[in-house]
Amino acid sequence: MFFLPESPRWLGRKDRWDEAHAVLTLVHGKGDPDSPFVLRELEEIREMVNFEKNNSDVTYLELLKPHMINRTHIGVFTQIWSQLTGMNVMMYYITYVFLMAGVKGNANLVASSIQYVINVVMTVPALLYVDRWGRRPTLLIGSTLMMTWLFANAGILASYGNWAGPTGVQNTKEASWEVSGAPSKAVIACSYLFVASYAPTWGPVSWIYPPELYPLRVRGKAVALATSSNWAFNFALGYFVPPAFVNIKWQTYLVFGVFCLAMTVHTFFMFPETAGKTLEEVVDIFEDPHGIKYVGTPAWKTKVSTKRTALLEHNRFDEAGKVEKGPDSGESPDRSGSETVEEVKA
Repeated sequence: MFFLPESPRWLGRKDRWDEAHAVLTLVHGKGDPDSPFVLRELEEIREMVNFEKNNSDVTYLELLKPHMINRTHIGVFTQIWSQLTGMNVMMYYITYVFLMAGVKGNANLVASSIQYVINVVMTVPALLYVDRWGRRPTLLIGSTLMMTWLFANAGILASYGNWAGPTGVQNTKEASWEVSGAPSKAVIACSYLFVASYAPTWGPVSWIYPPELYPLRVRGKAVALATSSNWAFNFALGYFVPPAFVNIKWQTYLVFGVFCLAMTVHTFFMFPETAGKTLEEVVDIFEDPHGIKYVGTPAWKTKVSTKRTALLEHNRFDEAGKVEKGPDSGESPDRSGSETVEEVKA
């Protein structure tokens, strides 16, 4: 962290504009401080900082105001859904699952450790490509895949397993169901596939996405609120899952599968795309005068803007002007299409 530059918006708030300009030049200007894209970004940041200085009396109550409540709910539910996928449950209590699948002793520990390796390795593609993929597709694909593996495990345990008795497998009450043979291997495979589906999707994106939703003025408090909801549900699920394995057994997988279905629907209808967009462009999405009141541009109409941003960074304005924009891109008319490009040229 010592070697990373400060955010240009943070530098702007501290009236360190020369440093902000230098950071934008480093990140977007390819060494050219007079790059039109850099100058445009700097001017937008200056306008936003001036606005925030004139509206600096922010409190948590502002997050509940009509123009902000939708963004607040999206950020909070991004973190809540990240927990309700069941991923941390898998990480905490996977030994119970593998014990039900007949993996015992040191073999259980080794099998459980493999999922941590999968989690680390499968996060790497997201680090490299998440901006290209976009936030919405990544979240939607992730929740759909996780739902598939959770329902598959529920079906396998229900069809091929049986109750392990009041004391559970090896006197572990939480391992209340047991399955053997090929079905047990399928349970283990689905568990690994579940982790592999979470790691490049909801794992990193649930932390990337919330800060992109809010104007700088409220972002600190908004992200803090979203993060607190993550840990609140983490705590609650830590208490829920062991007795759930004891009392409802394999149906525990159904609970989390339904959660994954719900988050897929919720994400599709309410989570707009933010990849490749500036904070100012994200504000335009939520405050689109032609969109839904207090919601803005419908989430399913927003698109990834990474390609356009990359073209502008390289001063390829004609090509950038051909990238589809307007209502379908989630940007208001005054920031769309060739108008924006001509403004940059000017």
